[in-house]
Amino acid sequence: MRWREAVAGLSRWSWAADALLTVGLSVATVAGDLNRSYVELRPDGGDGGAALVPVPVPPPLPEPPAPPGAGTMPLPRPVPAVEHVLPAAEPWELAVAVLTALPLVLRRRFPLTVYWAVTAATVVLHRWGDAAPDATQFAFASGLVAAYSAVVHSPHRKAAALSVLAGTVLYPMLHMVPEVSPGFVPLLVLLPVGLASQAVHSWRRRARTLHERQEEALRRAVAEERARIARELHDVVTHNVSMMTIQAGAARKVLDRAPDQAREAMLAVETAGRTAMSELRHVMGLLTMAEADGSSATVPGEGLGDLDLAPQPGLDRVGELVEGVRATGVPVELTVRGAAVELPGGVGLAAYRVVQEALTNAVRHAEGVRVAVLVAYAPDELRVEVTDSGGPARTGSGAGASEGGGRGLIGLRERLAVYGGTLRAGRRPGGGYRVRAVIPLSPVRGADGGREFVREDV
Repeated sequence: MRWREAVAGLSRWSWAADALLTVGLSVATVAGDLNRSYVELRPDGGDGGAALVPVPVPPPLPEPPAPPGAGTMPLPRPVPAVEHVLPAAEPWELAVAVLTALPLVLRRRFPLTVYWAVTAATVVLHRWGDAAPDATQFAFASGLVAAYSAVVHSPHRKAAALSVLAGTVLYPMLHMVPEVSPGFVPLLVLLPVGLASQAVHSWRRRARTLHERQEEALRRAVAEERARIARELHDVVTHNVSMMTIQAGAARKVLDRAPDQAREAMLAVETAGRTAMSELRHVMGLLTMAEADGSSATVPGEGLGDLDLAPQPGLDRVGELVEGVRATGVPVELTVRGAAVELPGGVGLAAYRVVQEALTNAVRHAEGVRVAVLVAYAPDELRVEVTDSGGPARTGSGAGASEGGGRGLIGLRERLAVYGGTLRAGRRPGGGYRVRAVIPLSPVRGADGGREFVREDV
């Protein structure tokens, strides 16, 4: 929760200030409760059953002679006062007096709980104990701080508002509101000023934290977008360039003795190049559009020529992909099981990239390889499987069939994990290599179990 993150980021000064406030109010409340005698002025002369104690009046000073013709002014009458002496404070009363302020040290972490703890201790002190007026003043100050903390720091806004509203009724009802004396006025003035300054400081700190969090989210989104574009470029370049290299090599070998075959091979190179350029324009078009959305000066599509951006491929284009590989002389068998269903664009693209990566690795790293592609539709999942028969390493590749650097498979694993899919790749017991991807078609995807990537014998 955001409020817990804000509390975790409090500075030492904030904790020290809360500790000093708690200690000060606790000591002041206990000291005020130890003062068991006080004088109450009674202008009406009523004693309410208590002994009247005359207020000491200094002896009158000699009056200066009145000017001629001036009347005499009546002297002010002494105001009767009642002296109250409370019974000696018991230990439990002093402990409760401490509890009226002690919870404030946690007012930022548990604001609503602290408010009710302070209120409950104040009620106990005034309902079952004899609270001195000085103790009432400081206990009321603790209640003000607790109410402020509940309103400002509590994530439960409605509960905090209702709690403070209940306190405004409870404090006067149980006579927990002190009489404002001249000595209490500075506290009533300085306390709101201090709370207001603390609120401004907390607001600035939260705004700074929110700004930093937004910047971090933006950096993370940029990094993820760059990784996605890198995977797209890898898929486009490696597959089509591999096809072009193999076709060009075949054309060079048969150029002298079979010009017609060499011409067909060069046409295949041209087709693969056009396909690569179309997909590259699509990826770069997405990049420029993203820059335009980010208030960049780049115009979407500028510099891309008059060609329209081709849509991202899906499983409906696996047949074209297989035909392109067959044109290189590699026998590829395509099998589709089950009734094809309409897939989300991301799922279809991920499945297409699995077939593309597996075919690229098989053709690029082995000679004389035979490949089988299986696309199986089930009610709850989509399974894509590419197996090859294996073969001697192609000259210059230094590896057998499907033994790439592993980056393409890692990218596929990340792509499939977005949709809760799994990827298994490894050598077959009888020789060759198998790549198997399973993507769930249920509404809920992205479970942790979908991030599995295992290299094993299959």
